[in-house]
Amino acid sequence: MAATIECGSTCNENMKVLSHAVPLSLKIIAECPVTKARACDLLLPHSNVSTPVFMPVGTQGTLKGITVDQLNGLGCQICLGNTYHLGMRPGPQLIEKAKGLHGFMNWDKNLLTDSGGFQMVSLVELSEVTEEGVKFKSPYDGKVILLTPEKSISIQNSLGSDIMMQLDDVVSSTVTGPRVEEAMHRSIRWLDRCIAANKNPDKQNLFAIIQGGLNPELRKTCLDEMTKRNVPGFAIGGLSGGEEKDDFWRMVTLSTDHLPREKPRYLMGVGYAVDLVVCVALGCDMFDCVFPTRTARFGSALVPWGSVQLKHKQYAKDFQPIDPDCTCPTCKRHSRAYLHALFKSDTAAMHHVTIHNINYQLTLMRSVRRAIVEKRFPEFIRTFMKRMFPSRELYPGWAVDALASVNITLE
Repeated sequence: MAATIECGSTCNENMKVLSHAVPLSLKIIAECPVTKARACDLLLPHSNVSTPVFMPVGTQGTLKGITVDQLNGLGCQICLGNTYHLGMRPGPQLIEKAKGLHGFMNWDKNLLTDSGGFQMVSLVELSEVTEEGVKFKSPYDGKVILLTPEKSISIQNSLGSDIMMQLDDVVSSTVTGPRVEEAMHRSIRWLDRCIAANKNPDKQNLFAIIQGGLNPELRKTCLDEMTKRNVPGFAIGGLSGGEEKDDFWRMVTLSTDHLPREKPRYLMGVGYAVDLVVCVALGCDMFDCVFPTRTARFGSALVPWGSVQLKHKQYAKDFQPIDPDCTCPTCKRHSRAYLHALFKSDTAAMHHVTIHNINYQLTLMRSVRRAIVEKRFPEFIRTFMKRMFPSRELYPGWAVDALASVNITLE
């Protein structure tokens, strides 16, 4: 029988939250004795997820430039869908008839859906925030739509995702002043409304999103309040929006210091290789970003030493694969010269590089996990940085400081 627990002080007096058995379990497999890194098994309704994990972003039920079968072939265990765009078209009713987004995509692994809140920033000219929700002017037909916490959860219930995100009040990470505090408190109130609106708590996991901008006191207030709620996991939101990296990493480590050990920690919008490795050291488990797929469309292939810009003339007669050590289908079959030529005449080039970039991200995180399990993560970080940067002088100062904060000194 579900137990009833009272909400915190920001919650409406009459509102109560039911604590259900959640369809998620987190088993900590190994913890780094030096940093805050950890390797976990996250059991979700459709399959197990090995963390740390990078989650590719499929905005409208597909990753641009890659098929579901190819994504599955790369060993992807979880990917993202976008509630705002899927809610606009094809719409939740149609997807629900297809047995949810899993059936619609023909994807038998896990799905995480965002809440639509990020569009408050990305479509700021088309949105207006009130306590009720956020009003959007549709970029498709110009109609005004009100997305409330209840509506966001209703759409995500129809999508049937394994992890749903609360609707939060999102402001750009570069915004300062009273708007940041207003958004933080509103996000707490909206979390309570999302919890109450979830019709499938025994099938779908609702994650809270920590807000507070770059203000440590606001972040701490949000952490204190949201961790009182009985939610299956937590996301660190409101970062990776153009703020200084020194501010970024300090907000990340502040958050992981105060998030419960027994629940997954999801750092939203992070996808650069250095950021992933550093933020694993700071205690994060899950990451997502459009970067690897977006940069592929511009001919940028991710490699352990940075990137290969395949459109550049120097690769016109280069018959090596993108990365000689990579085992992805693209590197097994095609040369840099072929891909260079293809970018001039065929969109298939984007497809090939997308496959490579997703494989790079997934392989990197598997290597990170293996290093944590084998108790050699500090050595892994030092080797990774040496390969990524030609000299010690080129190491980003923020990364050096962030790693030093968790007892890693870079040579």
